Amino acid sequence: MLSDLEADFINPYDASSRINYFIVPEFIGQGLLCAFCLLTGHWIMFLMTVPVTCYHMMLYMKQQHLIDVTEVFRVLNSEKKFRLAKLAYYLTIIIIIVFRLVLMLVYYLDSEDE
Repeated sequence: MLSDLEADFINPYDASSRINYFIVPEFIGQGLLCAFCLLTGHWIMFLMTVPVTCYHMMLYMKQQHLIDVTEVFRVLNSEKKFRLAKLAYYLTIIIIIVFRLVLMLVYYLDSEDE
């Protein structure tokens, strides 16, 4: 979406409204993931998710979590870098979760055979 805005394929209002539509659900999902890791005793995963959850809470409390239509071009490059870093972070978390699920399934099936 930000690349389309930079190339002038989409107007700033549409781009910011489409991006802002997903921000609050992302924050809720991150908070639920963090709480789930805390409640289930996965301490390393909890410690990996706490910084981003705290950062999201800080942005939400300061009312800086939404992209402003009038300033979207000013913060375009920093937003692109920030969103790519967040994408890499979420992909890392998903890979770790899938790896641990597969590992748990292998241990479960191995112990069932004995």
